[in-house]
Amino acid sequence: MPASHADTTLSGTATFTGRMKMLFLVRHAESIENATKHTGFYENPRPWTGPAAHALSRDIVGLTPRGFLQCLWLRQALRDLTGPDPAIRTSQYRRALDTAALALPGLPYEVTVLLNEQHYGAATYMTKPELYTTYPEGAADRQARKHLWTPPGPDGESLADSVLRRATAFIDGLHAESAPDVVAFTHHTAILALRAVLERRPVTELVDEARARKTPNAAVLVYEQGGGLFHARGTFQPDC
Repeated sequence: MPASHADTTLSGTATFTGRMKMLFLVRHAESIENATKHTGFYENPRPWTGPAAHALSRDIVGLTPRGFLQCLWLRQALRDLTGPDPAIRTSQYRRALDTAALALPGLPYEVTVLLNEQHYGAATYMTKPELYTTYPEGAADRQARKHLWTPPGPDGESLADSVLRRATAFIDGLHAESAPDVVAFTHHTAILALRAVLERRPVTELVDEARARKTPNAAVLVYEQGGGLFHARGTFQPDC
């Protein structure tokens, strides 16, 4: 399993005093949405309402054949990285649930909204031209300050506020975790927020890095708790 970051690339500084020792953040395996972003779900005009588009993203979108292969890679990788009985947490989205079930078959898991992808509200699956035409008042933030952009609609979440608060709540909840290892299956934007909490880094810095290179599908980010802090111990990614 090639490490894409050396142990010293990231310095974790989130204060922690619980019994848990290792945290493994896993981005879900490749989904149909990932593979067909410009030819599948994003159409102009969008054929669905915002709530219908979000329900489609959350409940319907599953894994590609490549995603299934990545889950087989994860099965071996997590077996090598974790202890025998990790605590498993996953978002509510089908692509994360399927990744958890295929990567760690037969093990119980807990579903939590805290690991959900950013909620894009009424903008879910809108192309940028349609979004800027329909909601011109939010165009400047979406173009230049994406971390501050709050998608239109009552459920829209900004990365720097709502998603970051959820990430903080998830990390805070680990204080009560008795298992030595926790594996969390989540999403690209949620990982940005979780990293901001774990590493005490500005969200803006992580967003800038992500513009050059997103967290790959099925990548595993490893954190070790020690001395009251989390320390990054490497990122592992599939070769398929």
